Amino acid sequence: MPKKLTVVVMMVGLWLAGAASLQAHHAFAAEFDASKPVHFEGTITKMEWTNPHVWLHVDVKRPDGTVENWAFEAGTPNVLFRRGFTKQSLLPGTKVVVDGYQAKNGLHRGNGRDLTFPDGRKMFLGSTGTGAPYELTPNDQKVK
Repeated sequence: MPKKLTVVVMMVGLWLAGAASLQAHHAFAAEFDASKPVHFEGTITKMEWTNPHVWLHVDVKRPDGTVENWAFEAGTPNVLFRRGFTKQSLLPGTKVVVDGYQAKNGLHRGNGRDLTFPDGRKMFLGSTGTGAPYELTPNDQKVK
């Protein structure tokens, strides 16, 4: 294969690899609706400590008595570990209150902002700088 063709093929391959990684990670506004805040009390059923985001699965009892399982996207595992979360912090059966924003597609998915434990401790779930609405960080500083 001529050198020029090899270089072109390699450049196209690198470009495609970059495009795939960009699709894998998204901004808040691509998937979630800032005008649809959600507030749920529920019970953790599962935690997925995966990159690029941790997912919390929460059983939420609705006013009519039915139970819905919601999935909430949180920050990266590294970010949550630095904020004090451990893999033992949110075991199945843990009661929590989750505040966040609903997915644009209307499914039982959301972007988690805050998690409150029964004892009143509050932890910030979100990632700053992702396009999410202005909110207070754990240090009570406004972020864009």
